[in-house]
Amino acid sequence: MSRKANKTVIGVFVVVALMLLMCSIVVFGSGELFKKTNKFVLYFDGSVKGLAIGAPVMFRGVSIGTVKDISLIYDAKAGTITLPVIVEIEQDRIKGAPSFGELDGAKKMIALGLRGNLEVQSFLTGQLMISFDFYKDKPAKLRGILNQYPELPTLPTSPDIAEIMNEIPIKEISKNLEATAQGINKLLNSSEIPRTLDDLQGTLQGTKEAMHSVDLLAQYLELHPESLLKGKAGQ
Repeated sequence: MSRKANKTVIGVFVVVALMLLMCSIVVFGSGELFKKTNKFVLYFDGSVKGLAIGAPVMFRGVSIGTVKDISLIYDAKAGTITLPVIVEIEQDRIKGAPSFGELDGAKKMIALGLRGNLEVQSFLTGQLMISFDFYKDKPAKLRGILNQYPELPTLPTSPDIAEIMNEIPIKEISKNLEATAQGINKLLNSSEIPRTLDDLQGTLQGTKEAMHSVDLLAQYLELHPESLLKGKAGQ
């Protein structure tokens, strides 16, 4: 009896464990645990204002990953600051490409001209994203500062992006949007709205009745055209 009881307990334990595993898979991203991802480090010259953690990483308009971390490294000897950006790329999103997870694979992609570039994601909010493409004519500049992740080269930040980011009036846009929302809310809650709707409904009803009368008159004249001729003769 004790052996049978032990087998039952073990069976229940296994079933519960499997159920917990399935629930964890659903809760933690509906299969995100099984996605093959690799992290890389990129360095951009100048400011990365507008680039935030969670920003998309694109390849020719197709999402292949996200930005995972942005940090600062100060070089006391050179007196310079570098901005390493860690990105996470889903390997399965790039079919047939050399494995980014291996150093040789990253080198092959770099040799083909793979470069990262900062691009404007939204002119309204000023958010940036990272876009990849092949630029065989652009040299691959590698910093070699962080050895924790494979490094992918980047293109020099366009001066136009810096100017755009500085010229976008984020605060003014936010204030205007807030004022617009308040105006719409005030209009919707106004006591004049029901009265206006009633007047509009009355106008539509009168127009409908007038159109019905015109329709009846047209039908009568169609059935009795002589009445129209008589009217003209009388004139």
